Amino acid sequence: MKVDDAREGLDIQSLYPEELKTKLQAMGEKPFRAAQLFAWLHQKQAETYREMTNLPEGLRERLSKEEPLTVLEPVDMRESRIDGTRKYLFRLPDGNVIESVWMKYHHGNSVCISSQVGCRMGCRFCASTLGGLTRSLRASEMLGQVYRIQKLTGERVSNVVVMGTGEPLDNYEQLVRFLRLISSEQGIHISQRNLTVSTCGLVPEMYRLAEEKLQITLALSLHAPNDEKRQALMPIASRYPLREVLAACGNYFEKTGRRITFEYALAAGENDGGKDAEELAGLLKGYNCHVNLIPINPVKERQFRRSGKKMVLDFQNKLEKCGINVTIRREMGGDIDGACGQLRKSYMDNQEKNL
Repeated sequence: MKVDDAREGLDIQSLYPEELKTKLQAMGEKPFRAAQLFAWLHQKQAETYREMTNLPEGLRERLSKEEPLTVLEPVDMRESRIDGTRKYLFRLPDGNVIESVWMKYHHGNSVCISSQVGCRMGCRFCASTLGGLTRSLRASEMLGQVYRIQKLTGERVSNVVVMGTGEPLDNYEQLVRFLRLISSEQGIHISQRNLTVSTCGLVPEMYRLAEEKLQITLALSLHAPNDEKRQALMPIASRYPLREVLAACGNYFEKTGRRITFEYALAAGENDGGKDAEELAGLLKGYNCHVNLIPINPVKERQFRRSGKKMVLDFQNKLEKCGINVTIRREMGGDIDGACGQLRKSYMDNQEKNL
């Protein structure tokens, strides 16, 4: 179910500044009130209209009745003893729960957010897909993950990765709204170059995204060097073969000038052999890209195992010898159910047991 199927219209926190101005003018308010309201919603991240002290009391009361604010409620938080990574579980106003991850790096703080409640892509190594898709998130619910974490940590977020639960391009309209709002100079103004969107390869939406003229990084979940292995891991690969997906990646680079990142989750005995590395290097030859190797986080409901450290290093070396720019992702939150969907699944399982 898409978000627009679940609830008609846009909530007030998902509106662009010009849309907010039109809305307030229709309510009989002066245009400058829109800039004040937008600043309260997105710069100061107010959670109630009572906080908006420079707005008339009558307007605040009307907005409280007609435009309830989306405020995420923290349900659980787990902090890694290894690296300080925090995984948050938030409850949405309709009772659904989503998870977000806060990661502290030398270059700044990053937040990995969810774009949907659940996921329907069915990738066979991922916990996010186990319960299927419940619904997509509004832009305000994506923003709310960043805003709430900033308040909870007391620190500014400088990088956002839309790589949590859900397929972002399966929630295209709300995703683009989120990207424009989070990077707005009138909001918290996170640089678009510090925003990354991950996709399993929805080709039509990849072409659409290239036309948005955004300066974000596009990350493709590749995970295999050929169609046969990719289809075994990712059902969506049966709809969009690699030649089409890579053509869409090439188009994105041509239109935006932004280098593509290829995410490659290594599963022991599945896609981590020497021949896999050689085939992958041949596949990506000529692309302006970066390969991010990810030792897979084991999920108890799945049969996949993590590749050994030597296998991962050998895979990296083979790619580098072929001239491919590659890094091994630093493991974060491995002791706190760090993989996408694990904390939410654990919470939902416990809820069912308690019924």
